[in-house]
Amino acid sequence: MGQDVEIADVSMRFGDFYAARDINVHIEAGEFFSFLGPSGCGKTTLLRLVSGFMDPTKGQIKIGGKDMRGIGSNNRPTAMIFQNLALFPLMTVAKNIGFGLEVRHEPKAERNKKVEELIELVDLHGVGNRKVSELSGGQMQRVAIARALAVSPAVLLLDEPLSALDLKLRHHMRAELRNIQRRTGVTFIYITHDQTEALTMSDRVGVMSIGKLEQVATPDVIYNNPATAFVASFVGETNRFQGTISSIEGEYAVLDTSSGTFSCKNPQHLGQGEEASIFIRPETVFLIQKSDAPNLLTCEIHHLSFEGAYAVVTLKTDQGQLLTMRLNNDGSAPRIKVGDHVKVTFSRHNAFLLKNGDFSSA
Repeated sequence: MGQDVEIADVSMRFGDFYAARDINVHIEAGEFFSFLGPSGCGKTTLLRLVSGFMDPTKGQIKIGGKDMRGIGSNNRPTAMIFQNLALFPLMTVAKNIGFGLEVRHEPKAERNKKVEELIELVDLHGVGNRKVSELSGGQMQRVAIARALAVSPAVLLLDEPLSALDLKLRHHMRAELRNIQRRTGVTFIYITHDQTEALTMSDRVGVMSIGKLEQVATPDVIYNNPATAFVASFVGETNRFQGTISSIEGEYAVLDTSSGTFSCKNPQHLGQGEEASIFIRPETVFLIQKSDAPNLLTCEIHHLSFEGAYAVVTLKTDQGQLLTMRLNNDGSAPRIKVGDHVKVTFSRHNAFLLKNGDFSSA
């Protein structure tokens, strides 16, 4: 079974550069936790700190309540799956899976029994005697997972293991990884820059930017209630208008922008006169006929992109700002074409106001 991981006030500095700074997060035993962020944000550094490849400059990492400082990677209750998998291509599947057990001098009979159990677990029936070089990409992923699980880790660390797969296989392996994690109860810590991976697989997600942990929450909260402007911009598509708060209406605020005056949620309790940005998801923008609706925008259709289940519509406001709208392909939307002038709106319940932040990595 998995163990919990406590990352407390952890920083990792290389000279004057902080790869991770003041990171605090408690990962529950048996949880599927993902660190999500762009390249260079510090997520892989955190994985290496948990795995024991290096110790933090400051702070403490505990696994199962035990301080890991000074304990090398070989002596921690962890296993790691690298981006390149690091399999032995000329060895058979069974020998790859059992390699760690052999290094630990586990008796051959017990080793073979465990290898067979893991082959069953990761659905590799009938390929145990084949060389890794003869396998498909998805089968190689399963071998890497089985090999990591063979040493009975409490925590499995995964460094973007699906990035080299094609889209269809990635989708399939997401479900496979989640199922394996649930069946084993091992704590999974997953590193990715792919927001869809993080949102679909994880119990919770930690979003990172330039060494900082911006927000930790369940996938639905990360998407629907981002804590910072960076999270709102990085996770999912969004429309953004900057302006000044003109009034406060309970849990809502009114923002004056160059494209209009909009009412929206005010989760950070920002005050009148503050500069801020409103964020609106494309799927919450709707076509409308009447001219007296709240949060109204008059736009020209700038571009149409048909994507099967829905169409992505790029709109240009009268002030020249681009706005994205997503229309479901269910027959309910009116026929529109590039150059048409339309009115759109959004509910204040679906728009949120956040303090202006750093968008450079989003």
